[in-house]
This record gives sequence, structure tokens and C-alpha cells, in this order.
Amino acid sequence: MKTVLSIAALAFIAVSSATLAQDKQTATADFVGGDGKASGRATLTAAANGGVLIEVEVAGLPANKWVAFHVHETGNCDAAVHHESAGKHFNPTNAEHGLLSAKGPHAGDMPNQYVDQDGVLRAQIFDSMVTLDGKTDGIRGRALIVHANSDDYRSQPAGDAGKRLACGVIK
Repeated sequence: MKTVLSIAALAFIAVSSATLAQDKQTATADFVGGDGKASGRATLTAAANGGVLIEVEVAGLPANKWVAFHVHETGNCDAAVHHESAGKHFNPTNAEHGLLSAKGPHAGDMPNQYVDQDGVLRAQIFDSMVTLDGKTDGIRGRALIVHANSDDYRSQPAGDAGKRLACGVIK
């Protein structure tokens, strides 16, 4: 028996395959603040040679201040417990915390980000130590956290970054 597909069916298959491939290369994280209300979004894009580009915009933060920005291990953003449900920093290699640590950093450690005078963090950050869907370094299903203080890049286990102000699950 011979199967013949129409041009429309072939076009649908091609578009569906392209969409599926794109979905595997991108992810989003919708942030909620400490009050549980929506506060922003991140778009994550897998780089061809590894790493992930994170484009983020989060509102309702303290103005004119440097804040820590990390990947956390658990994709749970419960504002009722100050986003502690997101767990610790994502650290699949059991490295020490901190970009300036001799035995670090964690895969979830990223540079501090600046919140402008309008209380909005806008940034593009590249994390070369993670992938979207890798077996050990994959971050889809984990959480992004904006902390109240800047990361000192050395203190264990989390850089003295302070309270968790906003959280987004990577989907």
C-alpha cells in the first residue's frame, strides 16, 4: 500500500518539526515577587556550542542597587516561604560557591546585576556552565532567583546574597 501525503500535510510536518526543535532550544521563566504576583519574565536560549543566554526583565525590585542572580536547583517558587522552595544554588559538580572562589564556581553562579532607578532589572547574561536540557547540567525545570543583596563571589554556600525577592521556574 502506497501512502501519499498532501503538500499541506508535508508543510504541517515541517512547521511542527521546526517548532519542536525551536522549543528545545528556548525556554521561559515567569517571575513572581515576594507577594506572589507576576513581576517579570526571562527568555533562555541554548547556544550552539553550549551554554545558555538568559534575557531577563523583573520589576518591583529595590532601585539603584546591585543584586545577585542565580540558578537554583528546584523548580518551585512558593512566595509563602520566601521562595526557599527553590532550594540551593544549582551545583551539579559540587563546586564551592563564587565566581572568585579557587574551587568554584557553581553552575548556577552568575554575575551580579544592576537594578535601575525604576526598580527594574534588565539584563542579558550568558551562563557557559549550563545547558537547557543536558543530563547533569540542564536547567529546564529549575528556578532563577533574584536576591536582595549583591553576591560577594566568595562566601559559602551562597555569597551572602540575602533574601530571595523574585523567582521564576524555567519551562
